[in-house]
Order: sequence, then C-alpha cells, then structure tokens
Amino acid sequence: MTDMDLNKFSFFRDMDPKHLKFLSQHMTQDAFKPNEYILKESEQATKFYLILKGKVSIEMLSPEGKPFSIQTLTTGDIVGWSWMFPPYQYQFSARALEATDMLVIDGEILKKKSKNDNEFGYEFLKRLVNIFVQRLQATRQHLIALYNAA
Repeated sequence: MTDMDLNKFSFFRDMDPKHLKFLSQHMTQDAFKPNEYILKESEQATKFYLILKGKVSIEMLSPEGKPFSIQTLTTGDIVGWSWMFPPYQYQFSARALEATDMLVIDGEILKKKSKNDNEFGYEFLKRLVNIFVQRLQATRQHLIALYNAA
C-alpha cells in the first residue's frame, strides 16, 4: 500500500506525507478467516492493524468468562492500540466476523518512531485518542443496555 492510499483512510487522512511514507514502508498485509481471533484480551500487545476489507468484533469477557461484542468494526477502522501504553497488553479481543484483510505494523516500530519523532508521536497519539473515546463509548452503551435488561 502506498502512502497516498493510506491517506484515504480516516485515521491517516491529512497526516504529513513523510509520516505516511514511513508507515507504508513498515506495513505488511495479513488475512483472517471468519471467527479467527486477531488478538486476545490480556495477551502481550505487539501490533497495530488497519482493516482493509471485512468485519471485526471487538469483544471483552463477561464476569462468567464468556466473550461478548461491544463494537463491530469495518473497512478503514483500526484495531490494536495497547502496544503504546503499559502494561502493553490488549484490553479487548478482536475476532474476524468474516474473511478480513488487514494492514499490520509492529508496535515497537511505532513506539520507537513516536519517541524519536515528537511530531509523529503527537499526531499519532491524537488520532489514537479518538479511538479510545469510541471504544469507551461503545463499552458504556453496552453496559447500560446490560443494566437496563437486568
């Protein structure tokens, strides 16, 4: 994927071209089958994903240990931001709901780039904060629905 192609996705839109170039040079592609886990809650967080095609369920475990979906993501959404913050463990699980193609970049590469290039780090973190807010709101809505159903 070229840096110009990345700019088409909302997470990367209007990012500095030199940062897009850096990202495109370090990304690889991966594919997941329906019901295959991309990442699991509490595992070591090592990767950052962009959904190119498909659907992904963001899940967490109930107190009984059963997974439940808090959000469904599609093309252009990102998955896996926990590599950025201690304890560097995924906070949710992500499972492909259908055949899903993703771009992947190693979290260590992103952490190192963020540390050594403050402009990149600040820009990337601003974009991640929007994702945090979306996940928190989705979790909140799901918990309210569970509470109202009880």
